Amino acid sequence: MDTPPAAMQGATPCLDARLPARFAAVRERTVELAAPVSAEDAMVQSMPDASPTKWHLAHTTWFFETFVLCALPGYRPVNADWQVLFNSYYQSVGPQHSRPMRGVLSRPSLTEVLDYRARVDAGLHDAFAHGELDAALCRRVELGLQHEQQHQELILTDLLHALSCNPLRPAYRDDLPSSTAAAGPLDWMRFDEAIVDIGAPRWPGADAFAFDLESPRHRVLVGAFALATRPVTCGEYLDFIHDGGYREPTLWLSPGWNRVRAKGWKRPLYWLDEERHFTLGGVRAIDREAPVAQLSYYEADAFARWAGARLPTEFEWERAAQGVAVDGNFVDAGRLQPVGDARDGLRQLFGDVWEWTSSAFLPYPGFRPLDGALGEYNGKFMVGQQVLRGGSCASPHDHLRASYRNFFPPEARWQFAGLRLAKDLA
Repeated sequence: MDTPPAAMQGATPCLDARLPARFAAVRERTVELAAPVSAEDAMVQSMPDASPTKWHLAHTTWFFETFVLCALPGYRPVNADWQVLFNSYYQSVGPQHSRPMRGVLSRPSLTEVLDYRARVDAGLHDAFAHGELDAALCRRVELGLQHEQQHQELILTDLLHALSCNPLRPAYRDDLPSSTAAAGPLDWMRFDEAIVDIGAPRWPGADAFAFDLESPRHRVLVGAFALATRPVTCGEYLDFIHDGGYREPTLWLSPGWNRVRAKGWKRPLYWLDEERHFTLGGVRAIDREAPVAQLSYYEADAFARWAGARLPTEFEWERAAQGVAVDGNFVDAGRLQPVGDARDGLRQLFGDVWEWTSSAFLPYPGFRPLDGALGEYNGKFMVGQQVLRGGSCASPHDHLRASYRNFFPPEARWQFAGLRLAKDLA
């Protein structure tokens, strides 16, 4: 590992006394999210881009074991073979089990994976108690917690896809609440041309966190624009469908139109027809007031063109979000589905649905990845992806901020991804 522990070099000790409690809370939350899942459900992999729940439980544990515990003198992995099974894409750490084949991992069992989590958790708590983690390793712990929160969302979105492939259409949870809250009118908020500070400092400190891809903070000239006060709703998207949106090639980017024809896209993923869709609560009526979700970038872009508008750039989105409280419908609320919001003004920037932007996922000027193997976390994916902003109904509330950059390939549809319209101002 690239940073020796304090015991080896007399390094600066960890200064965040809240970290052990935060570690326990995040780790417990992951197990809680997996609790409704049977052992059979937990090993289903419904497509190469998704991973089984059991793998998520193990991989997030592997992260702490590999990048924190293995940096301590004398530590030995719980099982050396699992170092291969649960490594995702860190080539500099060692080989990995094939990503599309994660669903064949019937062994170790779910019980063994949960025991693996408990043993690694005990190791971290012991290291906290004995002051073995220096400031650098504590930063790794925080990175691991942010990483785990990403996987908490993936547990839900990957499981939703897996359950949607079952002809019985089983619910993840039968007790999820329904909501028919009104969306309110779609208005526009104007923003004048301005030079805007974008991004976040690298490792901003104990009271804040940012991934390397959010740095360095830099200045961007953002032209005058107008931004819709809320995301596009299911009802508005139905108007696009009824007007032949999936049949009109002039609305689509070329690879998007090719995808529509090759895959037979006619509506958002999980829409069974124009009245019902599949959710984590099973088959439910489509709420026309709720933000539309499970859209690819191509679908979001085509809708924006049909509406006589466009998608915002990520810099326009961040300018609008700066100073706005991170408030909304997150996983913490327990709905696990987007809902309408009729409040006045700019709303739902955070939560409900990730919002596709027109920005390609590229490094900021002066970007520098983390040192060592952790430099593989984000930097090598800065090609062929689009930026999304804001978080979703499956995102943890304390994981989000205005500078947060999510990214997915433009054809990806299985996330809680929707859109917000933007317009140029003369």
